[in-house]
Amino acid sequence: MNRQAQAAVMFLLGAALLHAGVTDLYLRYVKAGLRPLLLASGAVLIAAALATAWYERKRGRAAATGHPHPGQRDKAAHPEPRVAWLLLLPLLALILIAPPALGSYSALRSGTALQKPYAYGPLPAGDPVPLSVVDYASRAAYDHGRSLHGRPVRVTGFLALDHSGAPYLVRMALNCCAADAQPVKIALTGELPPVLRPDAWLEVTGAYTPQLTRDPVNKGPVPYLKVTSVRPVPVPHDPYDETWNT
Repeated sequence: MNRQAQAAVMFLLGAALLHAGVTDLYLRYVKAGLRPLLLASGAVLIAAALATAWYERKRGRAAATGHPHPGQRDKAAHPEPRVAWLLLLPLLALILIAPPALGSYSALRSGTALQKPYAYGPLPAGDPVPLSVVDYASRAAYDHGRSLHGRPVRVTGFLALDHSGAPYLVRMALNCCAADAQPVKIALTGELPPVLRPDAWLEVTGAYTPQLTRDPVNKGPVPYLKVTSVRPVPVPHDPYDETWNT
């Protein structure tokens, strides 16, 4: 792979990063807060690729006048290995394949990542109160539902069923990227649909209950939510939750 080909690969990689950052594709790889860095990285790669291409073109013109660069004579005797073109495979995967968000398979094989927050802010306005999985779980497990008593809540997540068929509402929480995603779980009780499909996204309305169980993987706290109604919803714009470590 010569310098011109390297510049082309670098340009394509930068373009792929910009495409992912401008669209929602990047949310399948990293958390939303890293979008500016992703866009900056793509711009830097494109600028470097253009600079490399310009330099190689200038050097080619110099060679045409009878003053080749010493490195050009070496390359004629030692061509680049073709295996270097395999570097294009990860790039093509990034462009052509959008991985699905992590779901129930990963959630049931990892312990809950729920952590006690430093403080609890006021509940959002609304009736029922819209809460994230992390917010409800932390208030129910560590604040003993003090702010939740008498307030119906609405929580959205995907469904996971353990080996016994017990249902959990789950959201995968990110520190940085999908590689470090960990689940936060809410156990469901009350008025549940007769048929539950793993990985289905649900909007669950219910009320706080003091019932608590322990995650079988890491013994972390998993609070219950007493369900009063359930409706299916589309996969959200950002399927991951970033609020668990704030």
